[in-house]
Amino acid sequence: MHAEGIVKRYGPTVALDGARLTVRPGEAHALVGRNGAGKSTLVSVLTGMARPDAGRVTFGGAPAPAWGDTAAWQRKAACVHQKPMTVPELTVAENLYLGRFQGGHTIRWRALRERARELLAGYGVEVDPAARIKELGVEQRQFVEIARALSFGAGLIILDEPTARLDAAGIDRLFGKLRELRDRGVAFLFISHHLQEVHELCDTVTVFRDARHVLTAPVPGLAKDALVAAMTGEEPGAAGRPRTAARPPGEPVLRTRQLAAAGHFAPLDLTVRAGEVVGLAGATASGTTAIGRTLAGLHAPDGGRITVRGRPVRTGSVPHALASGIGYVPEDRHREGLVPGRSVAENATLTVAGQLGPGGTVLPSRTRAFARRMIAALDIKATGPGQPVNGLSGGNQQKVVIARALAREPAVLVAVRPTNGVDVKSKDALLGVVREVADGGSGAVIVSDELDDLRICDRVLAVFHGRVTAEFAAGWRDHELVAAMEGVPAGEDAAPAPPGTARDLAPNARNTHGTEGTAP
Repeated sequence: MHAEGIVKRYGPTVALDGARLTVRPGEAHALVGRNGAGKSTLVSVLTGMARPDAGRVTFGGAPAPAWGDTAAWQRKAACVHQKPMTVPELTVAENLYLGRFQGGHTIRWRALRERARELLAGYGVEVDPAARIKELGVEQRQFVEIARALSFGAGLIILDEPTARLDAAGIDRLFGKLRELRDRGVAFLFISHHLQEVHELCDTVTVFRDARHVLTAPVPGLAKDALVAAMTGEEPGAAGRPRTAARPPGEPVLRTRQLAAAGHFAPLDLTVRAGEVVGLAGATASGTTAIGRTLAGLHAPDGGRITVRGRPVRTGSVPHALASGIGYVPEDRHREGLVPGRSVAENATLTVAGQLGPGGTVLPSRTRAFARRMIAALDIKATGPGQPVNGLSGGNQQKVVIARALAREPAVLVAVRPTNGVDVKSKDALLGVVREVADGGSGAVIVSDELDDLRICDRVLAVFHGRVTAEFAAGWRDHELVAAMEGVPAGEDAAPAPPGTARDLAPNARNTHGTEGTAP
């Protein structure tokens, strides 16, 4: 497969700018880069899901299939996504051949299962074709998805963060299977945030940065710090941007002691003080999101405790976390942060509805008055409190989510990727609000893998595979922090994590998907 000069725009945003990539038969090729580098957009182009504005893609020297010819694209390249694409209630056999059953209007189930058994055996996958997908483990489901992708005849299989939901033993088995398939001529494009896995599995690595190709090199002999430098654009040892030194923090407002969730993050001792912004920096599958959700009561831990201003918080309880003084800004404002179709006022006052009228009633006049204060305080661009929230820009919608989190004047604000999906100007405004919260005497925790989100922090904890691996004071360098987030040994500016901060994870440590719930 060869892609050359790929350009893709979404409105004013340039998602790919002359990108290129070559993957040879039987090659395990890694594609790495920070969020927003263009990796996902390129995958969409290579699988026929997105039509490039310029450039060309060839397979085996022949032009890519025509736009819209889904079946032809499936015979060239297939993607195994991080999020499962199987149907849980259907059997393995049904998932393997979904949408392409033979026999017209009548399905011969015994023959279907036999075809599935032969397909799985051909690729060395030991799974019962009659088992329902929901009965399988994460590793088995992933093997089924790989077998389905190969069954179309695709010579290129794209693996998007394939290890994110696997434990160490599962990763070893997956890599063993991939090596077997590679020896048979199957090519893999391996997308991962874990650079040690790139060195363990891949022959070649390509780095994208800011929608452009910046490096393609053989993995053997490529130093990890050189790879990180290509991802960040900052040479090892180069001075970072000047950052304001932290002011002396006040008394602790949030503490965790041995807080742990098996499969998500190891025992964590964390202290956040008044006037302090603490960053939890980690990739998508690092465990940071699960920590944020656990602090907010959305995920019940297996052990440990949380206290706010010295008082214990009932873990696993959103109402108690809210009442204890924990404000929460979720990662996905559309799914967990807002009530579509409702007004700015209604969304901003969800956490204080009991304070807007006598006897639990909600007085519209008080709701509007409260909302006007929040609109003014956060500079929310709206026609007024009654405007539907889905009529606002992304940045202003996020300000409404923050307004709701701040409505009860929390002791600590926990914000998960607070600038996700907003423009640069809105990012600065949102981060300014978080900084003001801390400067006003509360504490704040920013969970993010975006370096710009973390620049306002007084200190940053790097989290890798659910463990705090290093702590950085204000003045950290991009290269050093990214290296710690990607599992590369920390440089001179990173202090080892304090004793007892974190321990080795239980099995399935990379799974950071929390339970569903309503954000406070």
